[in-house]
Amino acid sequence: MSAQEVEIRVVSNLADIGQASWDACACPEAQNGARAKDPFTTYRFLSALEQSGSVGTGTGWQPQYLTAWVAGQVIGVAPMYVKSHSQGEYIFDHNWAHAYERSGGRYYPKLQIAVPHTPATGRRFLTRPGFEETGMAALVQGAVQLTENNNLSSLHVTFCTEAEAETAKQLGMMARKSQQFHWRNEGYADFDDFLGSLNSRKRKNIRKERITARGFGGQIETFTGDQIEPEHWDAFWQFYQDTGARKWGTPYLTRAFFDVAQETLRDDIALVLARRDGRWVAGALNFIGADALYGRYWGCAEHHPCLHFELCYYQAIDIAIARGLSTVEAGAQGEHKLARGYLPTPTWSLHWMRDAGFANAVGDYLEAERAAVDEEIEILTDYGPFKRAQIEEQE
Repeated sequence: MSAQEVEIRVVSNLADIGQASWDACACPEAQNGARAKDPFTTYRFLSALEQSGSVGTGTGWQPQYLTAWVAGQVIGVAPMYVKSHSQGEYIFDHNWAHAYERSGGRYYPKLQIAVPHTPATGRRFLTRPGFEETGMAALVQGAVQLTENNNLSSLHVTFCTEAEAETAKQLGMMARKSQQFHWRNEGYADFDDFLGSLNSRKRKNIRKERITARGFGGQIETFTGDQIEPEHWDAFWQFYQDTGARKWGTPYLTRAFFDVAQETLRDDIALVLARRDGRWVAGALNFIGADALYGRYWGCAEHHPCLHFELCYYQAIDIAIARGLSTVEAGAQGEHKLARGYLPTPTWSLHWMRDAGFANAVGDYLEAERAAVDEEIEILTDYGPFKRAQIEEQE
């Protein structure tokens, strides 16, 4: 079967696709009750964004879900949005937008295949088992054709897998290489076992930070599933608002998102909270995948030395070791994560520009940028906290 035999449809509401059809493509491994590999592309997560108004009218993220059909059955889907800005993507193209508009073009709106507000790597071209090759080809070609037919400047796919990046390059898209900091579980029995893999200076520093953080005068607790109560979201919303106001001006998620999360996402969540004098003072929100923990948001009502490191990075490592997870993805940017055992890791995005001249210019830029990213990863890895033999094994 070729991609030409597949029917492409665009749907503006997830409910019109249905949870069974979406998840048969997004997380087939979870059909028998197992945990989804990627919690962010599940129907329940994307629907929570939609139901809560975190995407849709007024947000700059207008859902236009891409679907591929064969003989009346959905065989592929992609979370696609019409974007009127470049916020909440974490793969920055602001300079591209400025250059395009200075040359007389109109960069926005553009098409974006992504999980909104979520810089976590995962499949973006979601296909039903048995339709991987045909489904992805149809979705890529369909998205490009929609960009062309609607005279849009560009199509972008953020935080896709490396395998998707390689396949999409063969289909005419340009791949962009970036990097984040991820922690890798080398079969550690506990946190002390992990510390044993670090050089002496970094090991002592982390121990000192954990002691300092735990001296804030309160308790640190982790909640998941039915342990999470509405009061926890009331506290975390305040933390999230503070962080959102400082980083983005306006928080990306609405308060309603956390209410929906309490109903449909709490089994996917590990919420780490710090309490002092009977009051929640700080928190970190993590999502749980089948083999990875994803750190997403942090905030606080009181500042205490090293508490951010403890809640966001060290508690996440504890959770990953306890659950036997292989990776902690700690979100976008942050070279301070390196000293805490999080190593630079490549991430990938894909881009297609309607204007051939602009596409050539972007292609030249991406080639130079890729070499710079490779060099940065090599240098940062050498500065990592691990003993030399450990670094060589991980490479």
